[in-house]
Amino acid sequence: MTAQLDQLKAELLELALEAAHRAGALLNDGRPADLGVSATKSSAVDVVTEMDLASEKLINGYIADHRPDDGFLGEEGASFEGSSGVRWVVDPLDGTVNYLYGLPGWAVSVAAEFEGETVVGVVEAPPRRETFRAVLGHGAFCNAQPLHCRPAPPLDQALVGTGFNYVAERRAAQADLVRQLIPRVRDIRRSGSAAVDLCDVAAGRLDAFYERGLHPWDLAAGDLIAREAGARTGGRPGLEADGDLAVAASPGVFEILQPLLDRLGAWHD
Repeated sequence: MTAQLDQLKAELLELALEAAHRAGALLNDGRPADLGVSATKSSAVDVVTEMDLASEKLINGYIADHRPDDGFLGEEGASFEGSSGVRWVVDPLDGTVNYLYGLPGWAVSVAAEFEGETVVGVVEAPPRRETFRAVLGHGAFCNAQPLHCRPAPPLDQALVGTGFNYVAERRAAQADLVRQLIPRVRDIRRSGSAAVDLCDVAAGRLDAFYERGLHPWDLAAGDLIAREAGARTGGRPGLEADGDLAVAASPGVFEILQPLLDRLGAWHD
């Protein structure tokens, strides 16, 4: 069974890498050069939406051609059950506002679950020329380099990433949380892509990341990559990362930051 599972993981990784690479190329090459100039116009937003949908359709179609019995969950609405025990969880364009404005913090996130557990994760970040990948139990890599999270500093020396919701009321609550948190850490960064932030924890570029309001497709690949690089991930104490709260950090930072975020109410508006 172990050999069969390893073979399955290898197959899923190969498909995830190719699907993410193709979608990343589509988005990178297909973005109009003047898109950001029209960032306040509905036509520009429509272009981004069309690219998002095209990316998901490409990924869905590529995977279905090779594994037609798998399930699929995508941000843009593609969702169906499979019969193979494998489900793909896909964010075809994470960081849409960055993409709209021509900022480099966007990526394609492709994860594969087997019997409910994420076993493969790929985050393709074309503007950074980086492909992050992980297989459960086999470590995490960026391009060909193995990833390791940073040794844990004291919390007041930790660089922490976060994100904000689109809903104004929730953003206000998140801003108040940042006001309480920022005197306790080195500084806070906001990249605009949860998938990229999770990979940056894995790569040692952030000591920690947290956010409320994420969906499975935001988390699946990046969470596995962070864990396989030695980071700890979770939600509220004792729970896995979910829509209420997602935290990823070097183990020593996680032990302090997770309960602190819980006490500060990072999980509610």
